[in-house]
Amino acid sequence: MAVVTNLEPKRRTSTPLDDLTALVAEDLSAVNEIIIQNMQSSVELIPQLAGYLIAAGGKRLRPVLTLAAANLCGYQGDKHRLLAAVVEFIHSATLLHDDVVDESDLRRGLASANAVFGNKASVLVGDFLFSRSFEMMVQVGSLDVLQILSRASAVIAEGEVLQLRTTNDTETTEEAYLEVIKGKTAELFAAACRVGAVVANRPEAEAQALYDYGMNLGIAFQLVDDVLDYSALQATLGKTVGDDFREGKLTLPVVLSISRGDATERAFWHRTMEELEQADGDLAHAQALMAKHDALTDTVARARHYGALARGNLAVFADGPIKTAMLEVIDFVIDRDF
Repeated sequence: MAVVTNLEPKRRTSTPLDDLTALVAEDLSAVNEIIIQNMQSSVELIPQLAGYLIAAGGKRLRPVLTLAAANLCGYQGDKHRLLAAVVEFIHSATLLHDDVVDESDLRRGLASANAVFGNKASVLVGDFLFSRSFEMMVQVGSLDVLQILSRASAVIAEGEVLQLRTTNDTETTEEAYLEVIKGKTAELFAAACRVGAVVANRPEAEAQALYDYGMNLGIAFQLVDDVLDYSALQATLGKTVGDDFREGKLTLPVVLSISRGDATERAFWHRTMEELEQADGDLAHAQALMAKHDALTDTVARARHYGALARGNLAVFADGPIKTAMLEVIDFVIDRDF
């Protein structure tokens, strides 16, 4: 029987992310126009594939954070809109590459771009989006911004390579797992927030505070994502439950279960995760072991820890609607069910 961890938030007419998005709605509308303009190409497949991915949905969380951070810092110009579009392009490029590496067939409940257009096209269009993002960075005219986002792109790639190293390795530690998710997920959250302060010419203390907020929020986001892979319904998650299990990804729920298990349990994890010898009922057994060792609830508890750190990171900023919404987004990220 599947184990379901209750991550349901209190029901409300709008989510905290909806509230934050509403506060930057005019900027976000402009960002969407910039995205459409910059994914155009005379090579027809590029806008077709890029448009398919971007139109597939998503909450635009990362670009919204860039807009919110700039607003929090009192920025009055419009370069933050271009930077938010850059952040979304980097994110979209990594999604295209990730789905090819992971051989994913679904993305947000729809057929993934590689399933529709093929792996080669997805990789190459991902390369196009990365390249176009650098063109857009240059337009901002800030070496600091270029350094932040180019470094983030490199760190993301390093995180993906680190994940390849830990995949199918049941000796993976919690520290190694955290190193992976800091790179592949949290770094872009952090950079997206930091550039909001940098474009506003705010002091380094504020830029670092926003970087740390994004880093801690991104870690919490990925921790919950890894829990949802073992606990959420496909309709709400947007992908089949147990994808990480089938691919042999050593996420924190598995790492905790292995470290707390006995020899028989470790043999099960070795067979299913290292050897990828999986049979009917193995996913359910993995979920049962996670329940036995509180692996899912403890992973969520760690997410709450990083959420608390993110809340503290915003203490340097004056209270106001944007700050309140950014604080409430932390709970949304942890309590979401998708």
